[in-house]
Amino acid sequence: MSNLVDEKGPVRRTFRLSPEVNAFLRNPSGMAGFLMLLAVVAMAFLAPFIYPGDPLDMVAQPFLWPGQDPQFPLGTDSLGRDVAAGIVHGSQVSLQIGFSAVLVSLAIGTVVGALAGYFGGIIDDVLVHITELFQTFPTFLLVVVLVALGNPSIGLISSAIGIASWPTIARLVRAEFRSLRASDFVMAARSQGFSSLRIIFQEMLPNALPSIIVTTSVMVASSILIESALAFLGFGDPNRVSWGSMIGAGRESLRTAWFLTALPGGALVLTVLSLNLVGDALNDALNPRLRRRAS
Repeated sequence: MSNLVDEKGPVRRTFRLSPEVNAFLRNPSGMAGFLMLLAVVAMAFLAPFIYPGDPLDMVAQPFLWPGQDPQFPLGTDSLGRDVAAGIVHGSQVSLQIGFSAVLVSLAIGTVVGALAGYFGGIIDDVLVHITELFQTFPTFLLVVVLVALGNPSIGLISSAIGIASWPTIARLVRAEFRSLRASDFVMAARSQGFSSLRIIFQEMLPNALPSIIVTTSVMVASSILIESALAFLGFGDPNRVSWGSMIGAGRESLRTAWFLTALPGGALVLTVLSLNLVGDALNDALNPRLRRRAS
């Protein structure tokens, strides 16, 4: 925001967007992804009002094709459940697990990476070895094992994906902190007697946020795909409908009722695509070199 003083009149205030926001708004693919993601988020919030009933209820005869009955515009599945209701309510599960899993990853990975990158030495060596130990396990296999140990639920699935995915954040934050710890503002903070926790979380972490934000947008998409794969294999929450469980239920009727897998699969693809487009646009907007090149 800038103030313009007119000699003949009062002060006029002009609001200006930051260069990062302007760069994002000028990115066509980023805006397309943002609008698609906004539509999915709106669908998830409005799901109880659009379809107030339980999407798992059998409400009509099985295998109604899209358009065959106006009351069920996307048809019904093999058990007579409304496909449209399942897709709308499934967006809640996908977004809830996607963002919750990333929050778990951020909480673990940020702390581990920040401590390793800031202190270095033996602390860095120990934390790097722990990170590498987790990376030796295939992410999806580790998630399956963690979910299978308990009763599958939204909270357990989110925690399992977050626990299996945090090394990505840890390595990124460690690299950022290693490049920042010799910066002038960090040296100045140390000379003023600031505590290590204050320097890490108030001085260094905000400077590492652009890279973290870009990575988390991609990780949300990855978490949604992992949840869908789990539900497809029967490891999803049995009390909640998800796009993965709908795809898994429709695979037996793939040749006779292909829409049972194509419709939730399309919703999944569009959501993941929107997150990837937003992530690419954020990378271009938050990276000074790419922003100058685009302008």
